[in-house]
Amino acid sequence: MTVQFSAAAEAKIKELEQTAYNRQACLLPVLWTAQDEFGHLTPEVLDLVAARLGLPRMHVESTASFYHLFHKHAVGRHHLQICWTLSCAMFGADALIKHIEKKYGIKPGEVASDGRFSLEACECLALCGTGPAMLINKETYENITIEKLDRILDGLK
Repeated sequence: MTVQFSAAAEAKIKELEQTAYNRQACLLPVLWTAQDEFGHLTPEVLDLVAARLGLPRMHVESTASFYHLFHKHAVGRHHLQICWTLSCAMFGADALIKHIEKKYGIKPGEVASDGRFSLEACECLALCGTGPAMLINKETYENITIEKLDRILDGLK
């Protein structure tokens, strides 16, 4: 299957190229554009980004795999990332993960059968002083309790 950027995504990439000092400096924003366009970064999408920017495929893949905000597989409409690094773990991240597993029937790395939620236990979200921390899509949440978690998730469409 051949993937291509839409005209809107291509225009955005051209704009990025005009403001960056070189193509490598465009890589992170182009990966964001690709993820927004295709939902996640498949090998074909990584090939497209590498070809579009004229960068080695391995460089594109290693960059995409370094950042946990880039998805290599399909995720739910609401992608839940719970930080489980030491600070958040000490404040109850494991209980939050177990609660989501029980309530929605998914484990880290899985997508709910209705596609509404996916769950990921991730490394540091840089909110160590206000853990446990959670990211839903691109929005951060801090000082999460099970009660607060339920209110947030129940309020999502």
